[in-house]
Amino acid sequence: MIGYTTVGVSDMERAKKFYCDLFADMGGKVMIDAGRIAFIGAEPGKPMIAVCTPYDGKAPSPGNGTMIAIPAGKKENVDALYKKAMSLGASDEGEPGQRIPDRFYGAYVRDPDGNKLCFFVFG
Repeated sequence: MIGYTTVGVSDMERAKKFYCDLFADMGGKVMIDAGRIAFIGAEPGKPMIAVCTPYDGKAPSPGNGTMIAIPAGKKENVDALYKKAMSLGASDEGEPGQRIPDRFYGAYVRDPDGNKLCFFVFG
């Protein structure tokens, strides 16, 4: 359903490195780099995350209530993505844990520009 999600960033090189390193184990790499916007994914035609400097030239700002949720497949992957994001300079928004008994396990971070990410698994 989702082709890509875009987050505004203040430093393109830092953002590309953060997201490529974060998703390296999932095959994440820069698929398209068009200067002020870069698409990071594993293969063409699959969902991607795009990082960009805002078109209007103003400072990027994370949306209040906006979050990107990344399926991790299993709890161990949620834990690993959270730990990796923190090592890459993310800030904590909720350590890995069971959020809905027997239904949702997740962890929350903010990237270096303040964009909120969730790593999760259902079940």
